[in-house]
Amino acid sequence: MNERAGSWLPRLQEVGERLAEEWVSARRPKQSEGPQPHELRASDADRERIAQVLQDAHADGRLNLDELEERLGVVFSARTLGDLAQLTADLLPADQQPLNLDGRPVSAFFKQEQRGGRWVVPAELDVTAMFGMTKLDFRDAILQNRRIVINATLVFGGLEIHVPEGLEVIRVAKGNTVRLTKQPAEPDAPVVEIRTTNFAGDVTVKEPPRRKRRR
Repeated sequence: MNERAGSWLPRLQEVGERLAEEWVSARRPKQSEGPQPHELRASDADRERIAQVLQDAHADGRLNLDELEERLGVVFSARTLGDLAQLTADLLPADQQPLNLDGRPVSAFFKQEQRGGRWVVPAELDVTAMFGMTKLDFRDAILQNRRIVINATLVFGGLEIHVPEGLEVIRVAKGNTVRLTKQPAEPDAPVVEIRTTNFAGDVTVKEPPRRKRRR
């Protein structure tokens, strides 16, 4: 049976993703307490993000003037992120949405997966990287809790995390706790706790440059 080189890879990725989903669901998927991502209150900055996307859509003809005015009316009366997110769902692909409320696990099997931009980080997030790389960018994220737990399964894969100033990252593995962020943080700073099941995998944290002290 002759197959074009590399034609097996998409099927292998699909099988791997399905196995990763089964692995995650076999573990303890807890429902986090408190509001869900779509129930969180929207900020003025979030409203401005949505308004800009709508204005761009009007400028290139995807929305007519009546549609623009109708949606802008909803924007400035919206109370939650869910109210805002639905306004751009038909204007941009999922990976380009100005708000990402997807709290599902992140898995990469023979590929790279990432989550970033303005997204809501659930209180507990499952990440799987098997012969692949997962990237999480917290620099513009909304943390659902001040302590986020990431359950990372890394099998010849990696987890790369980009953090803003003031966010602490620790790794817990085999009963040992290691602080991964180098810059000092306040005692009450938010914390990302990474719990790893690790087979030749690695966790990397990218921090912003240190500020130079004024003399």
